[in-house]
Amino acid sequence: MVHHIATLVLAVDENEPSKAAFYIGGGVLALWAVILGFLGLRSETFPGGQRGERGVMGVSVVLVAVALATALITS
Repeated sequence: MVHHIATLVLAVDENEPSKAAFYIGGGVLALWAVILGFLGLRSETFPGGQRGERGVMGVSVVLVAVALATALITS
């Protein structure tokens, strides 16, 4: 068992950039989607007018841009 773990550790390429930023950005985007789904199912008036719609779209666009940028940077 220990031999297999050592083999996996040695197989990691040190030159490859860390994907932690993408995992965090993608995780926040996924959490945002779950929250929006929950709020949308719970309230008939969500997001509450034009200002709320713009806010939700703005946050969503920023989170998607962050996830895409970190995916490209860490690839």
